[in-house]
Amino acid sequence: MAAVYQALHRGVSSLICRLHSTYVRKMRYLNQLKEDDSLCRQAQTSGTFYLFHNLSPFLQKVGKKYLVPQLSAAEMKGILEKLQEAEQWMEKSVLIGCSDEHRPLFALDLGALDKSVIESELQGSFTDLRKALFVLDGKDSPLLALAQSLLRWHDSHQYCSKTGQPTQKNPAGSKRVCHASGVTYYPQMSPVVITLVSNGSRCLLVRQPSFPPGMFTALSGFCDLGENVEEAVRREVAEEVGLEVESLRYSASQHWPFPSSSLMIACHALVGAQRAEISMDTLELEEARWFGMEEIVEGLKRGPSSSKQDDGSFLPWFPPKQAIAHQLIQEWVQQQTA
Repeated sequence: MAAVYQALHRGVSSLICRLHSTYVRKMRYLNQLKEDDSLCRQAQTSGTFYLFHNLSPFLQKVGKKYLVPQLSAAEMKGILEKLQEAEQWMEKSVLIGCSDEHRPLFALDLGALDKSVIESELQGSFTDLRKALFVLDGKDSPLLALAQSLLRWHDSHQYCSKTGQPTQKNPAGSKRVCHASGVTYYPQMSPVVITLVSNGSRCLLVRQPSFPPGMFTALSGFCDLGENVEEAVRREVAEEVGLEVESLRYSASQHWPFPSSSLMIACHALVGAQRAEISMDTLELEEARWFGMEEIVEGLKRGPSSSKQDDGSFLPWFPPKQAIAHQLIQEWVQQQTA
């Protein structure tokens, strides 16, 4: 019996390995590119490139859709030769992934070059990433968010915090090294809790002064040093809206590039229906209020362009589908209608 069980276990394990072999090979190849400088430089000559200009991604409009063009190494070389930058461009690119066919994907910021010349050459435009998230398909958004975060990190870590000497990027862009001190720097993310508070029949959404007119979203805040997720959620809800969380549950997580590279940890929090009076922190928030089911459903149908009324005021609308706040709101609607 034991022999039969072992044979069955080996068969299942072998099947799982075959099912996941593409993913495993891809992850190991990516790791090789990060660790082997010569291999990465070779990959840059055959890879695919996403362009940025001062952290804004390059988009092309085709009909009513916005697409993220992927340029081959040969196309990139031809464009940059026209701009007399062919000697420098490879070392400035950063590795952001690879396809299932092991085609390396790189991002390159051309902020030092004339934006209008590039846009004219490629028949597109560099677009603020926040705006781009509203018009792009979901599959492109995570890659652009990763690329922007990594490019921003390199831009802000060009000098060693210990010696003040310049740091050097490896070809993949997975680290920077200060050769004077021997210190190696790696990109980091900051943990942020984002929480949809509800009292059963209503959910609470907020606005900050910097938000586009009419947009409401879930509460969010950076985790303090030493806090776990539960403590951060309870503290943020208490600080920002004066409510005490009775229970909470984890939903999902997402990388988010604003204001810098963050790990958004999404939760649902329940407060008592009898203790749901909001006491808003006016230093952080412009508005905080409860929304009923009907308001939420209508708000999900709107976008920035459809929320403005004739009198100049704005109806509530919510973050795009690519944002995890949108997912939290959708989950609350599904729970209410279940």
